Amino acid sequence: MKMLRFALAPVLSLVLAVPAFAEKIPLGELSRYLNSLKTAEADFTQVNADGTISTGKLFIQRPGRVRFEYAAPDKTLVLASGGQVAIFDAKSNQPPEQYPLSRTPLNLILAQNVDLGRARMVVGHTADDKTTSVIAQDPEHPEYGTIRMVFTAAPTELRQWVITDNTGGQTTLILGDLQKGQTYAPSLFSITLEADRRD
Repeated sequence: MKMLRFALAPVLSLVLAVPAFAEKIPLGELSRYLNSLKTAEADFTQVNADGTISTGKLFIQRPGRVRFEYAAPDKTLVLASGGQVAIFDAKSNQPPEQYPLSRTPLNLILAQNVDLGRARMVVGHTADDKTTSVIAQDPEHPEYGTIRMVFTAAPTELRQWVITDNTGGQTTLILGDLQKGQTYAPSLFSITLEADRRD
């Protein structure tokens, strides 16, 4: 018995030295969670592709609407609604830069129905001892880039995402605690109203 205990000691020490990897949150559960996220808001910290850091507040109203209010000194405002993304530069008197929401990986979170089980949508699904990460792309247009979403479990919660654009640049958004279930006025996400207000 004593010999057996000594023989097992190296094996046990090896097992204890390896970090415990949590089970991956299934894609079906992650899709259910994202589809249940009708409205939400949170403070955020953004790490930009050039290494600079921005902070601000995020508002989400699925499907299709999001508002990023960047804090001073940036004061940029980014709105998505009506299938468009508009970037309002506080330092410019020009109309906002606009492009289709469908051409950004963020569209995968804001879609009417998120289905991470769709063929060729998820290109990575991993877990460590604390989080589950999913890398997703538009199956029809992988050239638009990817979004890596990071979730914690029990309960499932979105904690951050990393968008890799079509040039390979990465933008990381780290979320504070998500506050859910609010009601927002449509004007909060209106690109037209915001543009009129700034004229």
